[in-house]
Amino acid sequence: MDSDPPLLSTYRALFDARDRERIDPDAIALTAASDECELPLIDLDRLNVAGHDGRDATEKCKREIVEAASQWGFFQVVNHGVSNELIARVREEQVSVFRRPFAKKATEQLLDFAPDSYRWGTPTASSPDQLSWSEAYHIPLTPSAAPGPTEGATRHIVEEFSTAMSRLAHKLAGILAEGLGEGDQGYIKEKCTCNTCYLRLNRYPPCPIRCGAFGLTPHTDSDFLTILHQDHVGGLQLMQGKRWLTVKPNPHALIINIGDLFQAWSNNMYKSVEHRVMSNAKLERFSVAYFLCPSYDTVIQSYAEPAIYRKFSFGEYREQIKEDVRLMGRKIGLTRFLAVQSL
Repeated sequence: MDSDPPLLSTYRALFDARDRERIDPDAIALTAASDECELPLIDLDRLNVAGHDGRDATEKCKREIVEAASQWGFFQVVNHGVSNELIARVREEQVSVFRRPFAKKATEQLLDFAPDSYRWGTPTASSPDQLSWSEAYHIPLTPSAAPGPTEGATRHIVEEFSTAMSRLAHKLAGILAEGLGEGDQGYIKEKCTCNTCYLRLNRYPPCPIRCGAFGLTPHTDSDFLTILHQDHVGGLQLMQGKRWLTVKPNPHALIINIGDLFQAWSNNMYKSVEHRVMSNAKLERFSVAYFLCPSYDTVIQSYAEPAIYRKFSFGEYREQIKEDVRLMGRKIGLTRFLAVQSL
């Protein structure tokens, strides 16, 4: 049985309509990145060096993290504490769950995860530029019910990996809070717990469309920060200035990017940067992302005055995104929450 979701048959009409309009030659191809970039690479081992030299190394490492978050919004880390063995085990389990027949993925709950955790394509898409050529498991990190013996291994690996990613996320969030002069890191620790964060397993099938498609449409992340592991295939691109740049894959590094909530809380010191994934005509791509999110009732308020953004709850922010996607087919984001709206 075929494991691929029926992306082509479901969304062919969108691409046929685009071809009839004779876009020159294709909006997606015209915006493809031409340059490959290497993100700032930060060795977190320097946070653990003892002695006077260690303090200097630690402070330098922290400054590099703050500078990368301010200037790029993206950076890479090595010696991050998530073992290569654990990453490899997650990848093995990830491939296995996506290899299941599509009919089972679409109708049968995976382990004890939420029944709607499996997603594919973009049901609301009305044009190719709103479509993500991908499938994913969106996994809220709630406590596990007791899985059966054959399911236990997968659930255990997911939980072990999530715990390691959570530890890293909180370490980096603490450094970034300290960089704002916010010495009390209790805010993020209190609001972002295992019950509010989530893991997303992504697969991007090969795309046979002549001019290509987005594997994931351009967007910013709506959390505090995201930790991503991507495979060797590549396809991740980020916006710098007015150009899309392709991120060179580094199998030994994890990619960190700032989300909207950190941009709002930092009063624009840290940048939530637009990014996307381009599909590949021949190769499938896998990635796994951890999202550091607060509870929906958490109030986000800029740490400095004058505040660029008004106060808002995370739940309010998510609802506004859903409404914008429903009405306009895309996320608007933080500009909806400016303290002073332009006329």
